[in-house]
Amino acid sequence: MNFNSNNPFLSNKRFSSNAVSKAEGVNQAQIIDYNQDMTLSGTINKTAILFLILCGAAMVTWWMAFNGMNAMLPTIGGAIVALILVVVSAFKPQASPYLAPGYALFEGLFIGGISAIFEAMYPGIVINAVGATLVTFLVCLGLYKFKIVKVTEQFKSVVIAATLAIATYYLISWVVSMFTSFTPVHQGNSMMSIGISVFVIIIAALNLFLDFDLIEKGVEQKMPKFMEWYGAMGLMITLVWLYVEFLRLLTKMSSKN
Repeated sequence: MNFNSNNPFLSNKRFSSNAVSKAEGVNQAQIIDYNQDMTLSGTINKTAILFLILCGAAMVTWWMAFNGMNAMLPTIGGAIVALILVVVSAFKPQASPYLAPGYALFEGLFIGGISAIFEAMYPGIVINAVGATLVTFLVCLGLYKFKIVKVTEQFKSVVIAATLAIATYYLISWVVSMFTSFTPVHQGNSMMSIGISVFVIIIAALNLFLDFDLIEKGVEQKMPKFMEWYGAMGLMITLVWLYVEFLRLLTKMSSKN
């Protein structure tokens, strides 16, 4: 069975039972050890571990920034290395137990650095962004758990299309602004810019439903144990995206005051 997600990490073809079996060289005649299957509790535990690693790393660049040190190098370097680890893990999910903690570490350096920058400009903005991200996550989890929101194929298609549209727009705007004096409409603090940020946050939140669904399907299909790290890493990617978008929205709203 194929599962599609707009999360480029979780949508990798290796998040299917056939691909995983091929990657692990599983012979259907072999006896399956169900203690080595992916579980929901295991994925939750891995997500918690990655979150703690990310927060710990974020405190490093945060501390550097507020103690007169240059935190730009670890911030930018962290973003680049984290991206590389995501790409590598997408092609080698069996290495996720090693790559996922590394991703959390370097992504944490990036998050801590940019959070310190925003906090210096608008005191109190970080705690508000963290709170908004946490509330959004809990609300989406509750809606999914109690089947209030059901992840249908149509739902997936709409979210995927919207996410691809956002990614394409951001990419084109970035490229054009590099070579011209063009200012993308999503920058600044205009009502149009704020509206775009709200829309992007909604799409990022909808990603959480797809991520929950993919993890649940992975558990049902009894995928290998390493997929717990893979699923947890994918969920962290969405949460980081959501947090950054909340930071951007709150910055736009604060600058209007």
